[in-house]
Amino acid sequence: MDEKKWQAEKFEANRPHLRAVAYRMLGSRTEAEDAVQEAWLRLVRSDTSDVDNLSGWLTTVTARICLDLLRSRKSRREEPLTMLIPEPAVTHEAGNGTDPEQDALLADSVGLALLVVLEQLNPAERLAFVLHDMFDMAFDDIAPILDRTTVATRQLASRARRRVQDRPSAMEADLSRQRHVVDAFFAASRHGDMHALLAVLDPQAVFSPDAVAARMGSVSEIRGRSDVAKTFNGRAQAARLAVINGAVGAIVVVGGKLRIALHFTVNEDGLVTNIHAMADPHQLRKLEIVLIEA
Repeated sequence: MDEKKWQAEKFEANRPHLRAVAYRMLGSRTEAEDAVQEAWLRLVRSDTSDVDNLSGWLTTVTARICLDLLRSRKSRREEPLTMLIPEPAVTHEAGNGTDPEQDALLADSVGLALLVVLEQLNPAERLAFVLHDMFDMAFDDIAPILDRTTVATRQLASRARRRVQDRPSAMEADLSRQRHVVDAFFAASRHGDMHALLAVLDPQAVFSPDAVAARMGSVSEIRGRSDVAKTFNGRAQAARLAVINGAVGAIVVVGGKLRIALHFTVNEDGLVTNIHAMADPHQLRKLEIVLIEA
């Protein structure tokens, strides 16, 4: 069999596993697909004739790519108002393999609460935990990726594991409930569906922009379900769901720059009681944000 054809077949057989690794490392299906595509390119450029375990080799390469991306992401987030927000997924020529249904299953298999906790880990902790605890990779094999000793790598995973296990048991259900409500709000907003908007807003709902957001939208505080619904009706086209400081909300990013964060308060009845728009650069820098991909 032609070597390139053999490589392509082996890679496609490993693609689902590599995407699963990359998604848990990066928390983004788009970035995960890009990482897997980069692994494919490195495979094509490499001489693997002496590689006994190609699956292991591909996993290691993908993990290194993800580690570099995480470190780059952390560095960029230290810049004022800059976030590494991927664009919508595009089709790649070499072995695309993108499947929306599989994407949804991949996201559901991890859980939003876990992604939030993983995002709080440093890159080395996240890699050690994901590869060992989620994919049963030996610490002896993980250590060279991190350029650490086996003992140090084991300690990284242990610290990460404690943080994951310490997350509240009700966190996943609560975030899922919030996501359902906020997602319904934005779907209604984008489609101009006033009836659906009113259905997810509390009668006493309040929209409260900070001073910067008020100047951007020429709108001050708005009270009452009907007026809040009118404000958002047919709008929010650029808003993207995100977990903001532990609660589901939305962000607006322009040119890679975070411009607005919308914090939602959802009551026990599943109705939105408050939407707070933040655009003050000083306050935006303090937010902990985890993007939720549709």
